[in-house]
Amino acid sequence: MTDSQSLRVGVLFGGRSGEHEVSLHSARNVMDALQEAGHTVIPVGITRAGRWLTENDPMALLNEALAADVHEEATGGWRLLPSGREAPPTMDVVFPVLHGPYGEDGTVQGLLEMANLPYVGCGVLASAAAMDKDIAKKLFAQAGLSQTLHRTIKRERWRTEPAAVIIELEDTLGYPVFVKPANLGSSVGISKADDREMLQTALDLAAAYDRKLVVEAAVPNAREIEVGVLGNRSPLASIPGEIKPGHDFYDYEAKYVDDSSQLLIPAPLDEEMTRRVQTMAVQAFQAVDGEGLARVDFLLDDASGALYLNEINTMPGFTPISMYPKLWEASGVSYPALVDRLLRLALERHADRMRNRTTRGC
Repeated sequence: MTDSQSLRVGVLFGGRSGEHEVSLHSARNVMDALQEAGHTVIPVGITRAGRWLTENDPMALLNEALAADVHEEATGGWRLLPSGREAPPTMDVVFPVLHGPYGEDGTVQGLLEMANLPYVGCGVLASAAAMDKDIAKKLFAQAGLSQTLHRTIKRERWRTEPAAVIIELEDTLGYPVFVKPANLGSSVGISKADDREMLQTALDLAAAYDRKLVVEAAVPNAREIEVGVLGNRSPLASIPGEIKPGHDFYDYEAKYVDDSSQLLIPAPLDEEMTRRVQTMAVQAFQAVDGEGLARVDFLLDDASGALYLNEINTMPGFTPISMYPKLWEASGVSYPALVDRLLRLALERHADRMRNRTTRGC
């Protein structure tokens, strides 16, 4: 791919997750940036039921369904073309702007691998491992990266042994704690619990979204620091940013609904802490075998200076207020240049993968 080469880019958006709406916001900005960079955009919408749309302005159709709160019945299958009469559009590379399950968790990545299509972002393994906070934490621990105390509870155990679960969490983590679905993002289903009653409510909420519930001890005096990572073999870290939540923590409303939160870019950190955060971000990316991009989130105890790796997001938001593109813009990479670089990384990785032998013998 040369600097002037225009590509036909299939942009996937929507999807079967609680982050469907966020995906639409992200994809609209990605498509604008791709066109500004000189590429041809082929929009592919995915409904909440998993139906794939390429005709009649998929973005408009999904937004109309969202506004009308339309929920289709899941059919157990998928069709790329609703009419069944036209040939599928030709794509040089795919940009899956999908957040959460059925998009960021390795499922779509596996489909694209089977179709032998280059795609932006992490591969099947990294996507699946990073999406599952329980598995990611185990990989981070193996890599020696500092994390907060945490426990993973299966939904079935919470339903059958609620009293034992509460006592175990109180004894090992105390209060306050944060409760999260293991396989979701954008702060969907996340709650902070300061006492037993709040913990019970938080576990019920998280259990509505996933079969694994991650409970983390809160960090005192916590500052929320985020770093963008970009690259394949030699990933780079952006300058760090800091989030000053307008709510008790950086929940869904604070991220996408109101403007009460502040994004400080660059984060007010000294040079040594900046280097620590950037180094740990790249280490976290490599711990899950990441490629392409990710946003890595940290918690910094402002009193003690202790730095904790919180989580990694392999397809971060690309909305106008999202941290990932803002971090790279402040690091000298404009939004159009960023999406263009992501396409190049996708093609680079695909070319390397095509070197793998798929038959026996010489």
